[in-house]
Amino acid sequence: MQWYLHVLKNYAVFQGRARRKEYWMFFLVNLIVTLILAIVESITGLTDILIGLYSLIVLLPSLAVGARRLHDTGRTGWWLLINLIPIIGAIVIIVFTCQDSEPNANKYGPNPKM
Repeated sequence: MQWYLHVLKNYAVFQGRARRKEYWMFFLVNLIVTLILAIVESITGLTDILIGLYSLIVLLPSLAVGARRLHDTGRTGWWLLINLIPIIGAIVIIVFTCQDSEPNANKYGPNPKM
């Protein structure tokens, strides 16, 4: 949960680097919250109101942590736009975000593991 809150605190920080753990823990908690909201919506009969609001709230933090994660692998955050290509874009982003950090400092900052 601390990684999720850390990402929310840095909701508009697109500079620097993010470790794999920070990115994937945010992704996991985000997925769990979305599933819980989907269950609540199905029980109450609401139609995508809660999930829509939640998605808007975490849109900017999601983009920021994604850009920082790509920076950690030595890529520009603009690679997130490849998600606009159906299926292939998502696969490419998954591969990029699963890769290990560059071992030393790169043009985006020092290695966050150190």
